[in-house]
Amino acid sequence: MKKTPPAKSPASKQPAKASAKQMAKPSLAPGVMPDSELKAIIASGAILADGGVKPDQIQPASLDLRLGKVAYRLRASFLPGKSVVADRLDDSLVMHTLDLTRGAVLETGCVYLVPLQERLRLPKDVSAAANPKSSTGRIDVFVRAVSDRARAFDGVPAGYSGELYAEISPRTFSVLARTGDRLLQLRVRRGPPKPVRDMTFSLDLFPTKSDIVGYRAKRHSRVIDLAAIGAHAIDDFWEPIRARGGRIVLDPGEFYILASKEKIVIPLDEAAEMAPIAPELGEFRAHYAGFFDPGFGVTHSKGKAVLEVRSREVPFILEDGQPVGRLVFEKLTAEPDVPYGAAGSYSTYAGQGLRLSKYFQAAED
Repeated sequence: MKKTPPAKSPASKQPAKASAKQMAKPSLAPGVMPDSELKAIIASGAILADGGVKPDQIQPASLDLRLGKVAYRLRASFLPGKSVVADRLDDSLVMHTLDLTRGAVLETGCVYLVPLQERLRLPKDVSAAANPKSSTGRIDVFVRAVSDRARAFDGVPAGYSGELYAEISPRTFSVLARTGDRLLQLRVRRGPPKPVRDMTFSLDLFPTKSDIVGYRAKRHSRVIDLAAIGAHAIDDFWEPIRARGGRIVLDPGEFYILASKEKIVIPLDEAAEMAPIAPELGEFRAHYAGFFDPGFGVTHSKGKAVLEVRSREVPFILEDGQPVGRLVFEKLTAEPDVPYGAAGSYSTYAGQGLRLSKYFQAAED
């Protein structure tokens, strides 16, 4: 009798086993999206841009947004409410239009609206929130995101489909801006925000290597060129602040750069944001740029929060160890492929101590 050959095992008919990374699928879990999911929703068309989104716009848990071709000088800031933003840009609101493709100076005390290159077509369960980039906040340029029919700045509702705009108001320094400059970043999340914990941090007015505890911005300085990284002399724009007995006095309306006493560590499965100003902490505002990406402080011995501080109506005393702010943590849907500060990342402030914006020479003290 002729024998039937033994059947081949299923394994022999299958290709070589895929790696864990090849088998991984985008997470559908709620939370803040890391770089891998940002790439996936960009590929799906949920985030669009003429010419595409560039790889170096994608951070561990946020996306850099780019200025478009024009800036509208406005009579005043506004929220569109029930309107599409473009429908409001008429002679009653717009004073004149600047061409950013050739570069234009955005002056202190003025309000500008700039259409961004990125547009959104978000799924129904996906929302977003914007915040100034750290480099923007540290030069006292007040930037907020505006979307069509928005009733609040910086928030983008789930399922939003439309354009994005940046409202820009330089406070201390005028800036030379161009098409493609990045002043805002976008954090994208699935489901509603769900904070998992928070952390209060305090002020460091006893530095270990120098008697400089911070910097105060000089008014009436020259223009900061946003394309000139590391090209501006500190002395032209800042005066160092020294603390006597661990104490300084904030002058009303002046802008300061200070640092936290605590090292800030953002685990690889979380993202954090500085909470809005807490009036109970004193008569000052302690930040203008608030996103912390996963990996910050993990791979470096230092990793402090740098604070953009302005006193409000009255002089205010700050003391070493005084609470000045709060970090709120959220879970990621997955760990990032490239954490903040890791090799291959586009991180600027990993391992920072007291540090000015990247636009200044030798900014780390």
